Amino acid sequence: MTASLTTASVADAKDQPAAVRRRTAARRWLSRVPYVVLAGYAAVALVGPLLIDYNPVQADLANRLLKPGAQLSSGGTAWLGTDGLGRDVFAQLVYGARTSVLIGISTVVVSAVVGTAIGVTAGYFRGWLDTVLSRGIDILLAFPAILLAIVIAGSFQRSVVVVVGALSATAWISFARVTRGTALSVRERAWVDAARVLGVRRRSILVRHVLPFAAGPVVALATLEFALVVLAEAGLSFLGIGLPSSAVSWGQTIANGKQYLATAWWISALPGIALSLLIVNIGILGDQLTARFGRGGLR
Repeated sequence: MTASLTTASVADAKDQPAAVRRRTAARRWLSRVPYVVLAGYAAVALVGPLLIDYNPVQADLANRLLKPGAQLSSGGTAWLGTDGLGRDVFAQLVYGARTSVLIGISTVVVSAVVGTAIGVTAGYFRGWLDTVLSRGIDILLAFPAILLAIVIAGSFQRSVVVVVGALSATAWISFARVTRGTALSVRERAWVDAARVLGVRRRSILVRHVLPFAAGPVVALATLEFALVVLAEAGLSFLGIGLPSSAVSWGQTIANGKQYLATAWWISALPGIALSLLIVNIGILGDQLTARFGRGGLR
């Protein structure tokens, strides 16, 4: 009995590393799923509109409310069906991906540049400048971000630039708060004190000794903000604010299908699924980057 137990223990000890390796490999492959999904969205956004000839304004009432896979009057196939005006839902998904990616990247870049500049400046110089900027951020945080975006987008003529500006009006705050905290910590480090003693210019200190430590948190935050921006843009488009009628957005497609939910569910459901899949994978990627770079290497 003792010998058999010993043999079983040895066998378990040999099998355990293999099992651990398999679980590690599985987790590694699962962690790459968001990269694959986001790469697919990026490819669709960049290449899809070049391959699909589609006019988002032109209606074709002869092909309205066709089910997915139905035959068009022209002889083609509506792979994902058509909406209430006969427009192809698959083409709207492809063009909507381009709109979401374009607005998301533009808003995140603008917000990151503005927020990082303000946050690093306030955190490093402190004093009255930090006080004024902090109080300004507190005032902006008192207003709901989506409400402020609705007010700004509704006050101007509808365009992509207006939507980017409306979403950037509050998105920069998160970048400013993160980089301000990083600058407050880094400015007390020995190498920064040494640079000041040696007479290095403040601009060089900010660029060479402070900003590199803010890069990690900014990249991690950018992924999460991208998801929020895409969702907010869909919300504005759903309300009919911001983008012109000639632009295609998932939010507009979802809004166009809300009156046909009982008879033509695919009009709203398919863009909703595409939007949800994108948001979930960006969130997972953001969590991974936050765990890796969230503290900016300040340990």
